[in-house]
Amino acid sequence: MKNWLVVVLVIFVHVTSILAQDNYIPSSKNLENRTWFQDAKFGLFIHWGVYSILGDGEWVMQQQNINTDRYELLPNFFNPEKFDAEEIVSLAKAAGMKYITITTKHHDGFAMYDSQVSDYDIVDSTPFQRDIFRELEQACKKAGIKLFAYYSQLDWHHPDYYPRGKTGHDLGRPETGHWQDYLKYQNAQIKEIAENYDIAGFWFDGYWDQNDLKKQGKASQDFKLEDTYKLIHSVNSGLLIGNNHHLAPINGEDFQMFEKDLPGKNTAGFSDGTEIGNLPLETCETINHSWGFNLQDAHHKSSKELIRYLVKAAGNNANFLLNIGPMPNGDIQEEHKTLLKEVGMWMQNASETIYDTRAGEIQKEQIVSTYKKDTLYLHLLDENLQNISVTFEKPIKSICYFSSGDPINFKQQKGNLTFDLDANQMNPIDTIIQINL
Repeated sequence: MKNWLVVVLVIFVHVTSILAQDNYIPSSKNLENRTWFQDAKFGLFIHWGVYSILGDGEWVMQQQNINTDRYELLPNFFNPEKFDAEEIVSLAKAAGMKYITITTKHHDGFAMYDSQVSDYDIVDSTPFQRDIFRELEQACKKAGIKLFAYYSQLDWHHPDYYPRGKTGHDLGRPETGHWQDYLKYQNAQIKEIAENYDIAGFWFDGYWDQNDLKKQGKASQDFKLEDTYKLIHSVNSGLLIGNNHHLAPINGEDFQMFEKDLPGKNTAGFSDGTEIGNLPLETCETINHSWGFNLQDAHHKSSKELIRYLVKAAGNNANFLLNIGPMPNGDIQEEHKTLLKEVGMWMQNASETIYDTRAGEIQKEQIVSTYKKDTLYLHLLDENLQNISVTFEKPIKSICYFSSGDPINFKQQKGNLTFDLDANQMNPIDTIIQINL
């Protein structure tokens, strides 16, 4: 009888565990953090690793077919003596950013923190021997900035990442390996990050490496995402999880991101048919054309372009995660410092129309709106506009130019709102109209 009861209990616990996993219910702390995330609106993305030495972006190992044994020489040359965590955090804060997301491990498999699971990391394998993730953690805490850990589930270095996915072939690894052993390695690193660093959450990447094969009907491996998510939330239920898998949200995730596109758009080709879920949203974009440091990439976006991207993201109910790629010496390119400071100067005057807002109901090609409480902000992204005519039925108390406070005469009839614009009040970057409801 006792043996029978034991079997029943084991089955019950197993089934309960599966059901709990399949029906993820975020904790109150997690929901609180989601609200903070939605309110934050602006973050700094940092792609940095030993690949920066080669000055050809973060995909250089794949694109140049560098064998793993040759790539393993790079850490010996990585000594970023100009890395200054406090300077980077100060730069983010000056730009008006509320959080930082940095690569703790990219596709090349090299850990940019002090991993106890592997010596293939910045502390054990470089002459620098410093934990830059720990230093950023401390600098972020002092400045009131949240820190997120980017972690690539795709790994071009680990021998047990096998069978290969869409990428990482012809890199000198043996055509053998044990996928389950790789998952154990991956989850062990994720767990140590969750346990040992004061972070706000995880930003996963690389799931598409296997999923692209699956979509083509080819054999592929399963990352067992929900097991990983359950592991993270068991360490700290408040941690936020997002995954750049280019799919609708998966059970256990807490925010949804869109790569190089606003939600619902597909100009970059990553979000074809991707459903927008009910989670907080984020869009990420590069400050030039590259994620990791690229010596020949001088195609820097203007501060005007960056500000307008931030505005459009907020108008689409999304955060804007803007990426920079530090140089191999640890310093940030002067052009990027200047751009971040210019965006910050705009944010000093207009942050009220961005922070804590949600998408407004007026959205046209050159008109974006955000709102909070009883205020709607119209962001006019065409300085040549002469008048506004939009459908808007809510009762309006008054309308004014946000920068000057000067009132605007308006008409509102049968759900149609119209008013003329003063050319002298128009801003070449973003003219903001405040509508008090």
